[in-house]
Amino acid sequence: MAAARERKLPQLHLKLDVPTSCAFRCPAPAPAVTAETPSTSAAARPDSEFRQLDFERLSVLGSGNGGTVHKVSHRRTSALYALKIIHRGHPGAADEVRVVRRVDSPHIVRCHSVLPTASGDSALLLELMDGGSLDSLVGGGFPEAALAEVAAQALSGLAYLRSRRVVHRDMKPANLLVSRAGQVKIADFGIAEVVSRAGTHRAAYEGTAAYMSPERFDTEPSHDGEEEVIIDPYAADVWGLGLIVLELLMGRYPLLPAGKKPTFPALMWAICFDKLPAIPDGAASPSLRDFVAACLHKDHRKRATVADLLAHPFVTGRDMTTSRRALCKVIEQRYR
Repeated sequence: MAAARERKLPQLHLKLDVPTSCAFRCPAPAPAVTAETPSTSAAARPDSEFRQLDFERLSVLGSGNGGTVHKVSHRRTSALYALKIIHRGHPGAADEVRVVRRVDSPHIVRCHSVLPTASGDSALLLELMDGGSLDSLVGGGFPEAALAEVAAQALSGLAYLRSRRVVHRDMKPANLLVSRAGQVKIADFGIAEVVSRAGTHRAAYEGTAAYMSPERFDTEPSHDGEEEVIIDPYAADVWGLGLIVLELLMGRYPLLPAGKKPTFPALMWAICFDKLPAIPDGAASPSLRDFVAACLHKDHRKRATVADLLAHPFVTGRDMTTSRRALCKVIEQRYR
């Protein structure tokens, strides 16, 4: 691939973020939102019905280069929400607002309103997920039943996004949020893309380098014979999901040895050229091994699609009650 040629790769907008539970820790932006609580308002309101003054800021849930997320309480009803303030001038602000207005699914963190601001910042009133992010659960021990539930719900979210022509482009544990009731929802559309026309997409460097798929490190056109290979924009999200499942299984970021510094060259080599790490004997069923392998084909043309994975035995063969309970147990252990 072109990434193997001797040329300097632009590193702008690449965040070398890795899970905070890894042996090689790097500061990672906190989740852009958190998961749904019983007190969260159940219905979206028109933007004009909410103002920032209607909410009391209780705590900071996280912050990053793009903005800050606060836990807030509605002064009149005491309903809890997450308020994401995106700084004025942030390059992805307008796109994120456009995407969250476009989506409405039980598998996507819900945006209740885009609030007016006097400062020029963007303010998103989001549902509050009371279990936090999967990033905070890495290393806690995920039974296979819980992994199947994470995969099934995340795939449902990705299937919905595809139906709306939205590519997330930053699938990682910090952007899958959970509730203590066992819900899994996709969050943070800061670099999401609405695909305009089939056959015109090319890969982009933007995103979190540790979770980028191989084709996103190589933005030069590649060819099969005389024909240019068109990148499937949705394939990168499948790669990210497969890496999330493998990380939860192994308890650490899986593509680098424990303790190895996650530099850009190390990550690019591991993602684009190294073999996938071997899952220890007895650590996973054949079904789970096949699911991960289907997600993590380095050639995006051979990678499974979301539809393929929704029909995979690892997902369809799970007992939904058992898998939901297993996930809830993992989440509850965090709060003990």
